[in-house]
Amino acid sequence: MKVTREELLAKAKKTAEDAMRPHPSDSKKFTKEELLAKAKEPAKDAMRLHPFFRGKIQTAPKCVIRDVNDFAIWYTPGVAAPCRAIHEDQNLVYEHTNKGNTVAVVSDGTRVLGLGDIGPWAGLPVMEGKALLFKYLGGVDAVPICLDTKDPYRIMLAVKLIQPSFGGINLEDISQPKCFRVLDMLRTDPEVKIPVWHDDQQGTATVILAGAINALKMVGKQVEEAKFAVIGTGAANVATLRLILASGVPFGHIVACDSKGILHPERDDIAQRKIEFVDKWRICQNSNAEGRRGGIKEAMRGADVCIAASKPGPGTILPEWVKGMADDAIIFACANPIPEIWPWEAKEAGARIVGTGRSDFPNQINNSLGFPGIFRGVLDVRATTITDEMAVAAARELARCAEERGIEDDHILPTMADWEVFPREAAAVGVKAQEQGLARLSFSRDELLAMAKDTIRQAQDMTHFLMEKELIPPVPAEWAREEE
Repeated sequence: MKVTREELLAKAKKTAEDAMRPHPSDSKKFTKEELLAKAKEPAKDAMRLHPFFRGKIQTAPKCVIRDVNDFAIWYTPGVAAPCRAIHEDQNLVYEHTNKGNTVAVVSDGTRVLGLGDIGPWAGLPVMEGKALLFKYLGGVDAVPICLDTKDPYRIMLAVKLIQPSFGGINLEDISQPKCFRVLDMLRTDPEVKIPVWHDDQQGTATVILAGAINALKMVGKQVEEAKFAVIGTGAANVATLRLILASGVPFGHIVACDSKGILHPERDDIAQRKIEFVDKWRICQNSNAEGRRGGIKEAMRGADVCIAASKPGPGTILPEWVKGMADDAIIFACANPIPEIWPWEAKEAGARIVGTGRSDFPNQINNSLGFPGIFRGVLDVRATTITDEMAVAAARELARCAEERGIEDDHILPTMADWEVFPREAAAVGVKAQEQGLARLSFSRDELLAMAKDTIRQAQDMTHFLMEKELIPPVPAEWAREEE
């Protein structure tokens, strides 16, 4: 029996919601051992399915091939005509090629998930996964570019040299502090004509901000009055701090902590490298109004919100530290692949709302809710860069989408199954880019929304068609998930 696209989407959405929006009685259904076993299932499935499919993405035609004579149009001799046109007017490359919908996912593999410096070869599965999410959730064609160098200047040179082929650059899993230098220098380089984005910084920060907006609404606290503990001062949390400040939180309400303890003006180890760690030194000088000293425990004491993007757990954050937080505490434990504290441990210790970076737990605080829609909007207006204001616009739209559907303690954000979220983000970002004078093309919000919906729907329809025709082979029955 033929299955319609609507039926496929409905099934996918129900499956995702069943997994991500557990019933309040679920804690009675599953023991800790069963929850731990469930948490290990994705890794087990990944080790079977990655070699089965030998990767996750492929190149597919987007033009007609009526017969072999069409190759004279798409390749030589016909292709010489658009080549000459582009040579005369470089902007025509967007009209004659797929450049305007193509993003490079660039990594050196020096900080992959929570695995650290595993190199470009071992990082390739992550970059392929990123490209898959770009396509399915944003309709963006993305290409993994894993570079065999750790030199930030060679990374920057590589990005500059591949510009002609891409409409945007997504930097991924590059260690700090060079990730800050690479992003900042590329964004300010007049020779770089396309937007450059570091998703570990800006993407994660966008979704964390959206989650914080709704979580604080749930507990009846005002964003500008909340006190934040920021655990880890890597790429994600430095950008998160920047967006939190842009949302009205006073700097003094934030206590940040790295692997050596709370950041404060007497941190000589950071002062000695303040040129290299510009953002961390700024945090030392302006945060922590109470002048706290110590480690994670002291940073979390009395906090309304704890945002952790640090060492993978479990055990990085202890339950007794959660008990020391304010009433109705909010914890975002975002380390991958294992959060700093298991969600059930945080809840037992008194946290009211808990989010992680994992899709198999409630409240996924994950950049996958951000970058596909953000890049969709950026590409559709041909924006020259991606600003913090554009990220905040995306965060507010994300939060609004969830609120319209009804937020709960275990559902403060949309899930990836809520595909309508991505076109709305795209429209919000495209409008903001135009307001800031950074867009090469001009469209209304309604036009941007319709364009994004069509592009994303086409990408998803293509995947479903290939699965239905078994051009993407089905998962062997013995490996299928129970709900299938």
